[in-house]
Amino acid sequence: MSRVVVTGRIPDAALEKLRAEHEVDAWTGPESISREELLRRVAGADAIVSLLTERVDGELLDAAGPQLKVVSNVAVGYDNIDVPACTERGIVATNTPGVLTEATADIAFGLILMATRRLGEGERLIRAGQPWKWGMFFLLGSSLQGKTLGVVGMGGIGQATARRAKAFGMDIVYQSRSEIDPAIAAELGARRVDLDELLTVSDVISLHCPYGPNTHHLIGAEQLSAMKSSTYLVNTARGPIVDEAALAAALREGVIAGAGLDVFEKEPQVHPDLLDLENVTLVPHLGSATVETRTAMAVLAADNTLAVLRGEQPPTPIG
Repeated sequence: MSRVVVTGRIPDAALEKLRAEHEVDAWTGPESISREELLRRVAGADAIVSLLTERVDGELLDAAGPQLKVVSNVAVGYDNIDVPACTERGIVATNTPGVLTEATADIAFGLILMATRRLGEGERLIRAGQPWKWGMFFLLGSSLQGKTLGVVGMGGIGQATARRAKAFGMDIVYQSRSEIDPAIAAELGARRVDLDELLTVSDVISLHCPYGPNTHHLIGAEQLSAMKSSTYLVNTARGPIVDEAALAAALREGVIAGAGLDVFEKEPQVHPDLLDLENVTLVPHLGSATVETRTAMAVLAADNTLAVLRGEQPPTPIG
């Protein structure tokens, strides 16, 4: 029987699968596990089921020991995992793609609607007890029909977001490392462009690219200034893809019309300049936050773990 360390709370369905075959040491504290406690607990582990809040690097892998076989990340993004360090040590790293596609696309499009129709502003006004009265020019937003959505990163979530936009009568352009399936491009009426063109033609820009050195501050002051003053920016990918200080300045100065953020550069901290702005919607990393999706993510991570410990190929290895 192998020892599996789970770095945070995950749904019972996944824990039950793991416990049916192995000894499980799961962190159940109300707060995220501390680095010191994590380094202590992983000693002697054969498998680690990690959350995106934990950094899995060479120090942690060495603390676990040479018997460690697999790190299963309960997330589609894996910027918290040093994959080369895992590879050097012969450790399999896995993630959970696919199962959170629709839920995250829902949040992305929800943010698009909130930003363009100023729903957050309206809700805050009512909750604050401020007087209001219907009027022809009261909290006017922007319609989506006939507008252009620019998708940066046209993977599964980007395509699902584009599909929702198509249903709202939007045109689709996208920037991605490679062409998408021609049948999907035809279905969406999607046209591939470079980032510079996407920034200038889009009315709404939705970020779905992975985070890494090449996408750190992909959207900064220069890119924001290239957008139309009527453009809205939405980020449900990873916070550091956007330079938050530059975004706050652009929103304050009217360089762009508005933004919707589900992720933040120094999460859970939010740049203080964003907090005072009415033209940005801020939600606390809710992209995959449905009971069904989080359960599916954890179960897939458990399946990856069990497969490797059995000597089998995991369903969703990284790379």
